[in-house]
Amino acid sequence: MSENYTLEDYQKAGEGIYDKIHLATYPVAIKYIKDFSEIPNEVERPISRNQKMCICQAFTQSRRFSEKLCITAADNFCTPSTLGHGWVNLTEEEYIESQVRQGWHKNPETEAKFIKNQYRKDLKEIIALGYKGVMSAPLTETPFIPDSVLVMGNAVQITYMIHALTFEKIEENNISSTFVGFGESCQKGGFRPFLTQRPEIVFPGTGDRSFCLIQDHEIGIGMTGKQAIYTDKFLFNTGKRLGLKMPLRQIMPRLNEKITPGFMYLRELFDKLQK
Repeated sequence: MSENYTLEDYQKAGEGIYDKIHLATYPVAIKYIKDFSEIPNEVERPISRNQKMCICQAFTQSRRFSEKLCITAADNFCTPSTLGHGWVNLTEEEYIESQVRQGWHKNPETEAKFIKNQYRKDLKEIIALGYKGVMSAPLTETPFIPDSVLVMGNAVQITYMIHALTFEKIEENNISSTFVGFGESCQKGGFRPFLTQRPEIVFPGTGDRSFCLIQDHEIGIGMTGKQAIYTDKFLFNTGKRLGLKMPLRQIMPRLNEKITPGFMYLRELFDKLQK
C-alpha cells in the first residue's frame, strides 16, 4: 500500500467508511506522540479543563462528539494503561503488583502471563519506544496522520470491514485476535495494530463498558491508518454481484400455506369459496 497518503486521503477514507456502512459513530484516528510539541493547537488535553480522562473515554469522545484529544500520563486516570503504553518507567513486577491488587486474575503468575499476551512485547521494549501520549480525533476531520484507526459498529458492519481487509488476502491484513476482556479498545483498537501493523477485532472490555457508553451490540476493529484507506477502497467488493451492501441483503424464503396445518386448513376453505 502507498506510503504517500495525504491528510485529506485519511479524512476521505473516514467519510467513506462512515457513510458506506451506515456507522452510528465516527471512525477514530489515533496517533502516538513522543513529544508534546507534536500536539496540534486544536487538540486538547483534559488537564487543561482541570479534568482527567482515560484512553477509551477519549476514543468515545472523538467518535461520538467529534472531540480532538490528547491523553498523557498526567491526563490519564487509568494508570495501568499509562504503564502498559510505556509512558512511565516502572518495572513489569510493579505493573503485575498493581493488577494483582485489582483482583483480575487468580495469582501473580496468571497476571504475568496475561500481561505478556496483552502487549505481545516486554514492558521494557514498550518503554524504550519513547512514547509519551496518544491523540484521538474523528477520522473524518483528523488534524494528524493516524497511526491507527478504531471503528466501532455492529456485527454486520464489522463483517463488511473484515471482507474488505481480506479481499486480496494480503498477509499484513489478515486478522488474528485473542480476547481477554480488558484493555480492548486502547490496546487492540489502537496500540497493538500500531505495534504489529496487523488489524485486530475488539470485543469491548471492562473499561469500555464501565466508563465509555459502549452499547451492548457494539464490537470494533482496530487497524493501521493505511489499512483504513484500503478498507474504504474495497468495501462491498466481496460478493458484490450477490448484492452484499448496506442495508444487509438477506434471502427471503419462498413459502406457501403448507408450512402449518392451520394455514393449510384455511387455504383449503378459501379455495372452496372460489369454486
